[in-house]
Amino acid sequence: QVQLVESGGGLVQAGESLRLSCAASGRTFSNYAMGWFRQAPGKEREIVSAISSSGGRTYYADSVKGRFTISRDNVKNTVYLQMNSLKPEDTAVYYCAASTFLGGMSVSPYARYDYWGQGTQVTVSS
Repeated sequence: QVQLVESGGGLVQAGESLRLSCAASGRTFSNYAMGWFRQAPGKEREIVSAISSSGGRTYYADSVKGRFTISRDNVKNTVYLQMNSLKPEDTAVYYCAASTFLGGMSVSPYARYDYWGQGTQVTVSS
């Protein structure tokens, strides 16, 4: 089992920045690829970004490329999502998730994720 706890959400104005954190506990964090997902009201959950277990591979959805950066610290058992130039359409609940798909090396947007956090709300006002 892996427990995931997100933090760092909040209310910001368009153009501002936020950094989300996801702290993991339980099994060896460095074995897992990590992903950030989001779900806006009335919409399906979508993947935002992913990072492989070693941090060597990353994936970004087209909607956030150039604005968001994913990173991880395998000593602190934490994954981060730096979000810059936020837009109102980024408003959503953001979730982190852990995956062992392909030994944690895959950052495919179609990978299966095994463990999920409870989410943190991000609201961007115009």
